[in-house]
Amino acid sequence: MQIEGRKALVLGAGKSGIASARFLAERGAVVALHDTKQVDAWSEEARSLKETHGVGLIGGDLPSWLLDQIDLVIISPGVPTSTIPARYVDRMDGEVIGEVELAFRFMKGRLVGITGSNGKTTTTTLIGELLKNSGIETQVGGNIGTPLLDLATSARDETWTVAELSSFQLETIKNFRANVAICLNVTPNHLDRYDSFTDYAAAKHRIFMNQTPEDVAILNADDEITASWAKGLKADVSLFSVSKELDEGLFLRDRDLVCRANGKEKILTTRDQIFLKGLHNVENVLASLAAGLACGASPESMRETIAEFKGVEHRIEHVTEIDGVSFYNDSKATSVDATLKALEALSEGEGKVVLILGGRGKSAPYAPLLPLIERSVRSLILIGEDADNIESQLKGSSEMLRASSMEDAVSKGFQAAEAGDMVLLAPACASFDMFRSFEHRGETFKESVMKLRSKVAGA
Repeated sequence: MQIEGRKALVLGAGKSGIASARFLAERGAVVALHDTKQVDAWSEEARSLKETHGVGLIGGDLPSWLLDQIDLVIISPGVPTSTIPARYVDRMDGEVIGEVELAFRFMKGRLVGITGSNGKTTTTTLIGELLKNSGIETQVGGNIGTPLLDLATSARDETWTVAELSSFQLETIKNFRANVAICLNVTPNHLDRYDSFTDYAAAKHRIFMNQTPEDVAILNADDEITASWAKGLKADVSLFSVSKELDEGLFLRDRDLVCRANGKEKILTTRDQIFLKGLHNVENVLASLAAGLACGASPESMRETIAEFKGVEHRIEHVTEIDGVSFYNDSKATSVDATLKALEALSEGEGKVVLILGGRGKSAPYAPLLPLIERSVRSLILIGEDADNIESQLKGSSEMLRASSMEDAVSKGFQAAEAGDMVLLAPACASFDMFRSFEHRGETFKESVMKLRSKVAGA
């Protein structure tokens, strides 16, 4: 891909946009970085690109005259592809791609791509550990934190790059090809951005579009959407299931995680050796094992890694216990289905759950939570913009309390709980009404819990 001399516009001044602007400027492009926020509200790293790399910084409205000068647009994941600059440049025969596509064009080695509505970060992290601990040169990034473009410069021919990929990132790929591509599940999410659930699912499906028969596609046989894709892919399909035995693939049988291939079976690990709570995490482990096998990791090494893997921050993360009440942080549960899975995982115990719900809604119904709330939840603590909507949809299922802040939610959750109960932050919503990110929300929850613990201990 020719970059030198091109006039590029990067949309979005977050991590992805910063990486794209820096990468293009270092290779001789004339670069402008745009964000709807005014420049003085950008991060210091973004603002510094003007001095360090000669990048033009544009905040607020984009001057219309600039678009006639642009022949390359790089869209950050948070910016819709329908945005006017992208549509205009595309109509003028300029190139419009995302940071993931740009990274792919300069990346050496091989790729594992992971997408899905839930479980992406846990699975991406675990696959990275499985490969590294098997002696395979591995790097991990993408939607998980480190922009894929930052990994493009460090990848070598023997490197496996493990990348978490969101539907937003997949919207803007053209040539991107994952040697091993995984879709964990597809459930309603981001319906505030997509016209329909079908459009959202189609964005997920794009992860497989450039695969060849030499590649591997890993699919959840228990998910109606992903299972329906198996017959239409060019890649060699590997299925996994927690609900049934498969003629070929990986599955859960009683407590054993089994791989069946070419008429032979091998027990790879057992559920008792998995630290992570919940059946959904067994799915994540099966998908990770399938990826590990496809990349050449040894079963023995993978068994040891899984036994040691304690999960990732903000995913059903145990924070502490106060007077017999346990606190769990699942701030990454930004969809209804993710909250459902967290509730299912904690409902395996004997105590009831006090659930903190709310934030910026995504236009998905909350009704799927009703049966589990009625069975397992003692109280609902509602926060954020969508609290009224949640209350209207879940009214009568449980006691409901309102909280004005995360500290208030933690305090009221503790007061509502009984010894043996669990207070769970699993909001089913985005965080941006009250917090910078789901990470910030989770950190605030944990800080509030530890402040409460100190207060209770000193009482």
